[in-house]
Amino acid sequence: MMNTTRWDSAAHLKTEEDIQLYLEACLEEAGDDPAFIVHALSTVARAKNMSQLARDTGLTREGLYKALSSEGNPSFATVTKVAKALGFKFTIQPSV
Repeated sequence: MMNTTRWDSAAHLKTEEDIQLYLEACLEEAGDDPAFIVHALSTVARAKNMSQLARDTGLTREGLYKALSSEGNPSFATVTKVAKALGFKFTIQPSV
């Protein structure tokens, strides 16, 4: 039997550039799946400091975990608050 370990993308997001490239790739891959974007933000939040992020967004740590979980359904306002607290913003560009 082969032993494996669970892959955790958060463990590999060490720099701001890593995080930006990860989020860009996730946005491209997500298509029209908003849950994919929420999952990507959750991964970045875990890579950073969830407690500090909770303070920066004004949410409780538990509320943040719940909103960004696979069962969560955060509002767009929460998603943009999390992105802003992580140092990012959403922009609109013409599709090519």
